[in-house]
Amino acid sequence: MNTRNSYHVILISLVLAANALHAQDTELARGAELLAPFKQDLQSALKSGLAKGPAEAIQVCRVRAPEIAKALSVDGIRIGRSSHRLRNPDNTAPDWVSPIMQAYLDDPASREPRAVELADNRWGYAEPIMVQPLCLNCHGFELAADIAAQVSELYPEDRATGFEAGDLRGVFWLEFPGEEQ
Repeated sequence: MNTRNSYHVILISLVLAANALHAQDTELARGAELLAPFKQDLQSALKSGLAKGPAEAIQVCRVRAPEIAKALSVDGIRIGRSSHRLRNPDNTAPDWVSPIMQAYLDDPASREPRAVELADNRWGYAEPIMVQPLCLNCHGFELAADIAAQVSELYPEDRATGFEAGDLRGVFWLEFPGEEQ
């Protein structure tokens, strides 16, 4: 291959790489925008539940969170949350989420949201869920007796305790159609 052709190949490669990065940045922003209502509605429901006590917050996570996710999973969008230490097996993530969650666990300094291209012009978006101090009522090392009993009854295979504030609790994830090309 001559020098001129080499330059053309390099130029085309750079243009394609720039386009791919732009597409990923665009879909990253779209993912954050599409996820925002779920996070806001869930936070509002949790605050309301916590105002009635931690036992009610468990019910919010158990009942309201899936209802909110289902209500917002429209027009080709699928929303959920998952963890490397599940409480509810119904929250098992799609396969594409596992490597992202593992990367968050392996490198705590690199926990920014991520967008990944999926098949059929679809995108995946994942964002870490960090343990907040209030989360420790249900996810900490020592749970109140009534909370421990409720968790044990509802989730006999629970693995979602033993966290400290600032730990990675899991991820919010969503799948959505890419922009029409």
